[in-house]
Amino acid sequence: MDWQAHRREAHSLGRTQEYLKQIVYGGNDGIVTTFAIVAGFAGAAADGVAQIGGLAVLVFGLANLFADAVSMGLGEFLSLRSQHDLYRARRQSELREIAENPDQERMELFEILRQRGLPAGEADTTATILSRHPAIMADLMMTYEFGMTDPEEESPLLNGLSTFLAFVVFGSVPLMPYFLLPPDDRTFALSMIATITALVALGLLRWNATGERLLRSVGETVLVGTVCALVAFAVGWLVGG
Repeated sequence: MDWQAHRREAHSLGRTQEYLKQIVYGGNDGIVTTFAIVAGFAGAAADGVAQIGGLAVLVFGLANLFADAVSMGLGEFLSLRSQHDLYRARRQSELREIAENPDQERMELFEILRQRGLPAGEADTTATILSRHPAIMADLMMTYEFGMTDPEEESPLLNGLSTFLAFVVFGSVPLMPYFLLPPDDRTFALSMIATITALVALGLLRWNATGERLLRSVGETVLVGTVCALVAFAVGWLVGG
């Protein structure tokens, strides 16, 4: 069993938990972004959404869905790649500083350990021992001096793909009624119900992964999506009204 598998088993860290950030971020944005198209069309239609046509809703909705999904997936990929590059560059700089000025770096580590609650004697002993191990010392300095954690365990490709898939899967839900029914007020109402259902499902997924309170996990997710949807409908109504 490799280290990653052991870590996942030992800490019950499933795939949902590993990619929770990407799933929640991509899923929520996908739901809100796609429903914003539907709500904007519905708000702009003076005599109801049928005046504009279901095909327009689907064309704009799907175009927006996949364009934004690709953009967000690539954005997540590039963001994490940048974090990897920045961390490696900063760590190499820290290793050079340890090699060129070990006493100064040891004193900095001593102060960090003191600030985190170690008595002066123990902090001095610990800093002296760690100064003999530059790699470990650099890792500690990266975390406690710069607030940076090693991103090497996170895959830019998998994170980007998770964001893309979550965006597409959850973001397609508000459009489903328009694939099946003619574009009237009833279809828009079903789209609203589907959107709320998707937001609730995303909140339940968050609750299951984090163990936070059910009401908070679901309530926050639904509230954010509802506010965004209302804004989209209001803008469409003002512009088209």
